[in-house]
Amino acid sequence: MRSRRARAVSVTLAAVLGLASACSFGPPDPDQQGAPPNLPKPSADASDEAQSPSGGSQEVAVTVLAKGLDVPWGMAFLPDGSALVTERDTARILKVGPESDAEGLTVTEAQRLADVRATGDGGLLGIAISPKYETDKTVYVYYSTAKDNRVGKLVLGGKLTPILTGIPRSTGVNGGALAFGPDGQLYAGTGDGTPTGTQAQNPKSLGGKILRMTTAGKPAPGNPAKDSLVWSSGHHNVQGLAWDKTKRLYASDSGQKKSGELNVIAKGKNYGWPKADGPGSDTKLTNPMFSWPVKDSDCSGVAVLEQMVATACLQGKRVYLLNVTENGTVLGTPQEALVGEYGRLRSIVAAPDGSLWAGTSNQEQAGTPGPDDDRIVRLVFSDGGAGRS
Repeated sequence: MRSRRARAVSVTLAAVLGLASACSFGPPDPDQQGAPPNLPKPSADASDEAQSPSGGSQEVAVTVLAKGLDVPWGMAFLPDGSALVTERDTARILKVGPESDAEGLTVTEAQRLADVRATGDGGLLGIAISPKYETDKTVYVYYSTAKDNRVGKLVLGGKLTPILTGIPRSTGVNGGALAFGPDGQLYAGTGDGTPTGTQAQNPKSLGGKILRMTTAGKPAPGNPAKDSLVWSSGHHNVQGLAWDKTKRLYASDSGQKKSGELNVIAKGKNYGWPKADGPGSDTKLTNPMFSWPVKDSDCSGVAVLEQMVATACLQGKRVYLLNVTENGTVLGTPQEALVGEYGRLRSIVAAPDGSLWAGTSNQEQAGTPGPDDDRIVRLVFSDGGAGRS
């Protein structure tokens, strides 16, 4: 067993994460699995006061939970509060926590998948835990082979069995988001993977789509077309999926020429690629909820805490925090966290204890790794959820 040391560091936000009434995250919903791991408490100097537009304040602390990783990509929590983390290039599934000592959480290799072929941005990507994990012990992964991208399932230590094959494979655009929705169906975000975007608008292609499937990899009941896996189309590169308490689905779309997008996903909608890059005027296409210039975004992971939607960005080297109203509109200006503090950020997920976990992506070709990279960091908000005194 290998132990990774955790250390507390400080972070300052430009503004609080929304209106004062929207900042108390509180405990997770009853249907969220898992208990918080025994994490080290941030030291007294590990937090700063952030001011909100409404004049309130809160403290935000960041703790490094794991370091020395190799391009961590997907993260998902087991019922015991530990996280399973995929490494894109090594094809390893790591278990982070829940065990810890005075210096932090433990990191152990749960399994290395021989079926994965990692080149470019392909490899071992998204990971999702079965909603029935307590009884079936099943884990689902999105991964690349030499010729395609696939979704497969396994019991840790056992054989990886593909349930969906034939998702288009390319050097630079492979999608990879994977998550179970509130409806119990499995969703996957794919990449278009062509220079001209021909697959995103082709209803017969699995590329440039969000797919909705059963645990057997078949089209889920209620899909827009009965015999199709496609839930939404017109995407370039979907690497993040998350739902809020109203069951609204959010997804990132990255790697476009001009814009990075955060979208609200609705059944059967077309999100425009390659006809649109960011917001457009075509009423047949669905505009993003919010978009940023590529140099400030290229966002990947998406997470939701109460009214806050967070997305972690690669080129932007930051986390954007959006306060979203009940009807799905953005309230005020998105705030920024960790700007330039940890380099490229890819994965982000809401932990069972009400904190956010984010993973860096500095060990890949576009990154500039520091001595501790890659890392997983934990954001704790002092006025609600984890870490509240």
